[in-house]
Amino acid sequence: MSRVVVEAARALRHAIHDFDPETLSALDAAAVAGELSLAEKACAAARALAGARAAQCGAHKEMGFSDAASWLAHQAGTTSRQAKESLALTVALAACPETKDALLAGEVSVAQAQEIVRCAADLPGAEKDLLDVARRGDLSDVREQAREKRLSSIPVGDLHRRQLAARHFRHWKDGMGMICFDGALPPETGIPFVSRLERQATHLRDDARRNRCEERFEVHAADALVALSTGNGYEAKARSDLVIVCDLFAWRRGHAHDGEPCHLIGGGPIPVELAKELSKDAFFKIVLHDGKDVQRVHHAGRKCTAQLRTALDLGPVPAFNGRACVDCGRTWGLQNDHVDPVAHTGPTSLENVKARCWTCHAEKTAYDRKAGLLGRKAKSRLNSSNVAAPSGRDQLADRSPPADGDPPADGDPPADVDPPADVSSPIAAHRGRQLTHRPQPTRK
Repeated sequence: MSRVVVEAARALRHAIHDFDPETLSALDAAAVAGELSLAEKACAAARALAGARAAQCGAHKEMGFSDAASWLAHQAGTTSRQAKESLALTVALAACPETKDALLAGEVSVAQAQEIVRCAADLPGAEKDLLDVARRGDLSDVREQAREKRLSSIPVGDLHRRQLAARHFRHWKDGMGMICFDGALPPETGIPFVSRLERQATHLRDDARRNRCEERFEVHAADALVALSTGNGYEAKARSDLVIVCDLFAWRRGHAHDGEPCHLIGGGPIPVELAKELSKDAFFKIVLHDGKDVQRVHHAGRKCTAQLRTALDLGPVPAFNGRACVDCGRTWGLQNDHVDPVAHTGPTSLENVKARCWTCHAEKTAYDRKAGLLGRKAKSRLNSSNVAAPSGRDQLADRSPPADGDPPADGDPPADVDPPADVSSPIAAHRGRQLTHRPQPTRK
């Protein structure tokens, strides 16, 4: 058998030596490229297996090499590290016979097989799914699928602890005296960093194109890194987006159950505690869905949009007689007031923002503070509650109005304060990153 393989390999090398692709049609060239790709993957597999067998028998010592990796690296023209990975693959293939057969058939590459066996060692039963991905796609597809499977198998709290423990940074000088570096950041810090760097690099590339100075994007990325680190970049003071998807029930409960997502877009699952920590300076977006289709999307923020300001300036429908205090009717010294306060997750919407004069606004704020809708008390109530936090209207409805002439009880609103508008989903507006909630139907 070995003689047949050796003779076939020699014949292939001689045929390739006289090969001239210029004489081929497009279809013939594509056919040759496809068949040689299969042969290359099969040859790499056979070489690794043969090299492992030779190393096991000590053949490398007879050829003057102290270790098998150095000998195999010399034979293949690779590094010792790559040779060690190749030898490790041959050992791991014993537990993945389907991958070994696909590798020798040229259906998957050595790099794809390495990803498959590593994932299969951690997750028994993942081999078949990854083999299907490898046959249909490339190495990136296999890595992405393997990463998803691996992340989903680790408890989210343990995963985050591992990510924090794995963060690192190191630097060195290369042969040209260039400063090189390598590192890893957990998703909650790495994603915003990369996002800002790419935006800065895009800005630099656009400037270069306007000046007709074309360079590779990675060159602009290097300049962007310097600009951001020195605080002189276009994105040095810009907001960096970090999008978090968190199920509303998981948010209230403090941990997620199966089917309740809590993850970073592009970064994998995170603990609900971390999502809450990151949301301290976040804008909230509410996505209502029925399990299949998105029904409604709402963006909540403290800042009024131009459309909202226009609607507020027009006044109530259908009179459109301009803004006036909803309590006393004054038309001067008006301020925008959130009926259901932002600290109590009230949205910045036409239904929840009303005009109030300074005096009425101060009285309303004092009432909200007594009712526990502001400050730490409101946040602690929302974070510790397992059910939807009551809106301002719900709280008012629970109180009996004082009798005529009696002073309002502690926490009761002034008589001229309208009850807050009802809000269907608790949301909050902050600055910086973004948080997406996924409200679901109320559980019985």
